[in-house]
Amino acid sequence: MADKKPILELLEICKGYPGVIANNRVNLEIKPGQIHALLGENGAGKSTLVKIIYGVQRCDTGKIKWKGSEISQITPQIARKLGIGMVFQHFSLFDAMTVEENIALGIPATLANENLKQNIIDISEKYGLPLDPYRYVHTLSVGERQRIEVVRCLIQNPKLLIMDEPTSVLTPQEVDKLFKTLRRLSAQGVAILYISHKLQEIIDLCHVATIMRAGEVVDTCIPSEESPRSMAEMMMGTNLIVTKKNERLVSEKPYFSVINLNHQATMEHGTDLKNITIKAHKGEILGIAGIAGNGQIELMEVLSGEITASDDSLVSIDQVSVGNLGPRKRREKGLGFVPEERLGHGAVPEMLLWENAFLSGYQSMKLMLNGFMNVTKSREYAEKIISRFNVKTPNVNVTANSLSGGNLQKFIFGREILQDPKVLIVFQPTWGVDAGSAAYIRQSLMDIADRGAVVVVISQDLEELFEISDKISVICEGELTKPEIVENITVENVGLLMSGIKPSGNDILGTQL
Repeated sequence: MADKKPILELLEICKGYPGVIANNRVNLEIKPGQIHALLGENGAGKSTLVKIIYGVQRCDTGKIKWKGSEISQITPQIARKLGIGMVFQHFSLFDAMTVEENIALGIPATLANENLKQNIIDISEKYGLPLDPYRYVHTLSVGERQRIEVVRCLIQNPKLLIMDEPTSVLTPQEVDKLFKTLRRLSAQGVAILYISHKLQEIIDLCHVATIMRAGEVVDTCIPSEESPRSMAEMMMGTNLIVTKKNERLVSEKPYFSVINLNHQATMEHGTDLKNITIKAHKGEILGIAGIAGNGQIELMEVLSGEITASDDSLVSIDQVSVGNLGPRKRREKGLGFVPEERLGHGAVPEMLLWENAFLSGYQSMKLMLNGFMNVTKSREYAEKIISRFNVKTPNVNVTANSLSGGNLQKFIFGREILQDPKVLIVFQPTWGVDAGSAAYIRQSLMDIADRGAVVVVISQDLEELFEISDKISVICEGELTKPEIVENITVENVGLLMSGIKPSGNDILGTQL
């Protein structure tokens, strides 16, 4: 690969926003057949850089060369004609349109023909990313939406494929299959620019890595010669927090319980919940693994109270029935929760950070004064979240949608944890979050369990679940398996169960409580 000329060259790329330099004199070159990792913490400038490559944004100064020739202006349409495909971390999809219609919008007219439905099905099956062309996007989970972006990209047979967190929705077996495909594309001369916060993936897959920090390229390395920790510390410029799992005193009786709960999905193409039973103890972290679209959204809605149970006794906190209570009343009983979707669900995008802090904390943090918002206390609360959880933001008076994904996630987590909940339910806690932020969030979950809280983590990241959980269950097609102690199970077995396959000769996680 060393003797090949670069297919893409970036020369002295600069891009600034009011008060922020996103990219500062960035140089990067990618060669045909090279799987090139782009690493950095949230807010390091990676997303801005790849948006410049794809033509979504224009650089202020600098040059872009494609196959040795300078491109004076690049747009997404020009990028696609050149052979550049991109899978965005934050999806560019229309909720009111079908999978097929969304894919058709982002590909050349020659591909958006009568064969498109079958092409979607064929590509989906080939890459292990099941998609129904007829489904409407508003009925899909975050993970399923990401599959649309991946499939839309692969249909175009790109010469340069930009992939941002492509494996966050896959089981270990599916990751292996995708990696085989990416290696085959690489062998055929396709260049791949790969962004992931899963550093072991980078080691396993990528030929070279470029590391960014604060908008600048600070290092390059050969991933196979590094460790996840060493690369994380290159990204951070400091030592990585090592999560510490302590021995905890677990309550004898379950503190948070769900007993034989059935729930019919309210969304079209949703997943019905069948005989769900959860018995979670104080001082315990229960992990729930599963592929997107297997009932996680419905489970989160029922656990948080966004959808109430058919019978009050089906859900209880400290042996008090709460099944018929909504989110606000459950918060009064000590429940906290962090949803999957940060913007629009976890936080209101256009509202200021202190206003978002007020929304969930006004009761427990006493942020009301004589029936009115106490602005001073609300700002102080938001400032405390920013300080304690190392949220990178100018101040509390910026909108939630101005933060990077990782920093917004830390803010939402901090908002919940500082309320000292007795039960904390989190959905995809570190999806799309850099290594440093992920380590901080995971340690925060273990710390709150150390203090005696019940923690339920719904996640597709098996590495995460095995790192922090005391017990793990698997949700598949709306059914939840019996929880097993982490030391008694394997990643491979859990991965198979996520796919609906029971490991032969092994009953682990195979039956309901």
